[in-house]
Amino acid sequence: TFELLRDWPEPMRRGVKLMDWAPLQAWIDSGATLGNPGLEAEVARSGNSVLKLTLEWSKAVNRTIAGMVAGVPPFPFFRESAEKLARSADIICVSATPGEALEREWREHDIARYAAVIAGQEMGSKKEHLKLTAGGKYGKDSVLMIGDAPGDLAAARANGALFFPINPGQEEASWQRFCHEGIDRFFNQTFAGDYEASLLAEFEKLLPEKPPWK
Repeated sequence: TFELLRDWPEPMRRGVKLMDWAPLQAWIDSGATLGNPGLEAEVARSGNSVLKLTLEWSKAVNRTIAGMVAGVPPFPFFRESAEKLARSADIICVSATPGEALEREWREHDIARYAAVIAGQEMGSKKEHLKLTAGGKYGKDSVLMIGDAPGDLAAARANGALFFPINPGQEEASWQRFCHEGIDRFFNQTFAGDYEASLLAEFEKLLPEKPPWK
């Protein structure tokens, strides 16, 4: 994000000054588990001001979100999809969101009962979650990840899993399609191949690799 902002002509013309994010990039590249617990440990070890500011920002974001999401129900067709999946599949929730927030939100709306595991950022990356819970336990084309970001797709691919995208700005339509079409294809083994490829092509058009100013 900082690199893209640095290359964006409009804010640069206005004199926006960016901090030196090299310490943050170095921590990200170190292989450490990304999340507040790991960041807190690194701040305590190094005392780095950039990492300290990043941690303060992250905690502020979590507090803001906690105040926003109360009473906000899941997207339409999520619950119907979970009920349909639960009849024949094992379900886990993997997220970069703090575990406390995940547990609170899923229990508030009585959807935690669908998931065997609710894994937040403290438990590792999405890639690690999938490997630990599904690796070597299911047959070919029998693991499916649902996600809304390129990182979700990358985690799925790293574990040989299929992927159903929730398209940004089209979340309700995506969940409806998954409920009425995607789940059946997953269970009858016709998800892989042309069907998945068409979903991913649509998804990638909505998430271009480069911003408009590049």
